[in-house]
Amino acid sequence: MKYSQDGTQYHIGLKPGDVGKYVILPGDPKRCKKIAEYLDNAELIADRREYTTYTGYLNGEKVSVTSTGIGGPSAAIALEELVKVGADTFIRVGTCGGIATEVKGGDIVIATGAIRMEGTSKEYAPIEFPAVANIEIINALSEAAKKLNYESHTGIVQCKDSFYGQHNPDIMPVNYELTNKWEAWKRLGCLASEMESAALFVVSSYLKVKTGSVFLTVANQEREKLGLENPVVHDTEKAIKTAIEALKILIKKG
Repeated sequence: MKYSQDGTQYHIGLKPGDVGKYVILPGDPKRCKKIAEYLDNAELIADRREYTTYTGYLNGEKVSVTSTGIGGPSAAIALEELVKVGADTFIRVGTCGGIATEVKGGDIVIATGAIRMEGTSKEYAPIEFPAVANIEIINALSEAAKKLNYESHTGIVQCKDSFYGQHNPDIMPVNYELTNKWEAWKRLGCLASEMESAALFVVSSYLKVKTGSVFLTVANQEREKLGLENPVVHDTEKAIKTAIEALKILIKKG
């Protein structure tokens, strides 16, 4: 569906030429400027709804930063429209809550795949289809975290649509389902919980583009339950630096 003569996309307000092939995807629009400061000659290109976009250069390559808002539906819209204007390689930068007890607040989590406990991906693929990150991006993120000497974990994350369903499952009418599945994710070694990667990975498979995700762990509710040390960290700088370093690796490899 075309909404404008010059190809400007309806939701993100971008047209071909506005973005590079590489795009960093934070959720929070206010985080875009902070990330763009790592780019050379970054400029604000569009600011519409939850979608804020800056474009600049990293090691001579055109790179953009576009916020997706919260959750799968808005993230999928951003991805679809960014692909239409020329982007093909994406790194989601966000926050997560730890599930596995070895994941502490302040640690980096790199997703290899995501549990599809959300609704958006089901409108793209049957539930049997896996939500997996691109292996080149996984490897670049892992290499970047090691180079930066960050405590990092690589593995499966869980994606949901209800933030409070995770943090207060007992108050929900379907608490029996939320609690039982959470126990299953723990037994299966799921590292952390967040909200966007399952949709992004499945939509990327459909669109034949590359996507990966890196997160700052804010805290771990399982460690708190067990009376273990549970630092609470909100500064996303580590996750941002990991994504920037990973992009440098990907750009160098071409």
